[in-house]
Amino acid sequence: MTDLNTWQRLAGQQRLIDTAWIDGRAHAARDGATFAVINPATSALLAQVAACSDSDIDLAVRVARDRFENGPWARMHPRERKAVLLRLSELILAHRAELALLDSLSMGKPVMDAYNIDVPGAAQVFAWYAESLDKLYDQVAPTGPGTLATITRVPLGVIAAVVPWNFPLDMAAWKLAPALAAGNSVILKPAEQSPFSALRLAELTLEAGVPPGVFNVLTGLGEQAGRALGLHPDIDALAFTGSTQVGKYFMQYAAQSNLKQVWLECGGKSPNLVFADCQDLDLAAEKAAFGIFFNQGEVCSANSRLLVERCIHDEFVERLQEQARHWQPGDPLDPASRMGAMVDARQTARVMAYIDQASSDGARRVAGGERVTINGSDNFIQPTLFTQVTPDMRLSREEVFGPVLAITAFDDEDQAVQMANQHIYGLAASLWSDDLNRAHRVAARLNAGTVSVNTVDALDVSVPFGGGKQSGFGRDLSLHSFDKYTQLKTTWFQLR
Repeated sequence: MTDLNTWQRLAGQQRLIDTAWIDGRAHAARDGATFAVINPATSALLAQVAACSDSDIDLAVRVARDRFENGPWARMHPRERKAVLLRLSELILAHRAELALLDSLSMGKPVMDAYNIDVPGAAQVFAWYAESLDKLYDQVAPTGPGTLATITRVPLGVIAAVVPWNFPLDMAAWKLAPALAAGNSVILKPAEQSPFSALRLAELTLEAGVPPGVFNVLTGLGEQAGRALGLHPDIDALAFTGSTQVGKYFMQYAAQSNLKQVWLECGGKSPNLVFADCQDLDLAAEKAAFGIFFNQGEVCSANSRLLVERCIHDEFVERLQEQARHWQPGDPLDPASRMGAMVDARQTARVMAYIDQASSDGARRVAGGERVTINGSDNFIQPTLFTQVTPDMRLSREEVFGPVLAITAFDDEDQAVQMANQHIYGLAASLWSDDLNRAHRVAARLNAGTVSVNTVDALDVSVPFGGGKQSGFGRDLSLHSFDKYTQLKTTWFQLR
């Protein structure tokens, strides 16, 4: 899997599923509606995919509710669900190349990133939650003689999961694995730009032994299918990763319907603080570039604000310029490409508008900033660096979701922390210092769900991922994720 010709041949043979998945089988939208999925790296049409609407959502919810109330999944011994999910993890790895290709074709990411990072990561998430199932214990409350009070966690019922296009398979796994492990039925709505890996995953869940109807995939547009899920009165919880504005819509939908639980992981504008006492500036520059250019910058926790101590600012920017040369965009199917295409023409235009605005606002572009045409598509953007970015500029305030880094100098620790924290987002932050006291001191002061010290965007299935402020309040990964998909139940026994 290391040459362009192999991936191109596989792409030419790849089956693309163009229907939704309800009750263990393909489902075309009842009104016949479809939407186009375009390969952003070539601008070619991949497929016309079923665009589900209210009646399709109603059917999926009825099926999911029936399977939860009457089917075997929620009542299986935890070890039985564990065995099924472990089998699913194995199947994901067995279809590694196919799943990687499906995500690369639909959203433009380098296929080797999907092959080496996304697909194995998704498989690991399913395996990790499967392995946790027979190691979780409930509680007995302290009570007086003649009484017994148990505190147990029980599945909520029907879960809706709405996931973005930047990591289609990974984000699905982050929601699905704990929700299914807990015994729920799940309805997944993938982003309209990248539905294929979710649909293939649905087939694999059936092969692994998940009963039909326990896992359903609704393809469709956000303003139709997503809104219908948010407003549906028989969905018990909705987990969402995406933009802050859409997250606010889902909270409104919950208030307008049945007060379903809504768990949000929304936008970010994560700061990366580099202090002069960092002894390995080459590594810091390498990681700073990775933190903004990986996945074309289409990462909610991307380290998109770089705060550098003024006395090393110019030297560090030179190092970054050198690093940016190694992140030039290329054909996503070429294993040598480190950056691929932006997800679509609209996102490309949006990122370019931020680049133009930053220049107009007085920021200094020191690298990149141009569109590139590859294979007839101009949805490629050079890795871009701006210095002299002030905290009030749009480039510093708003999430670009592209390979554009805003660089700002600071004079002392207090100013650095103040600039880092004065923001509407609170998802992640990084800091670089070889002063142990400063590392602990600054990490404690940063308002972020994850603080990475002497690295960027640290992540593992064993620790929670999520933030605060307008980044939302949900947590993916770790055992804490079960809190989203279960509820506490007290059972009081009065003995006689």
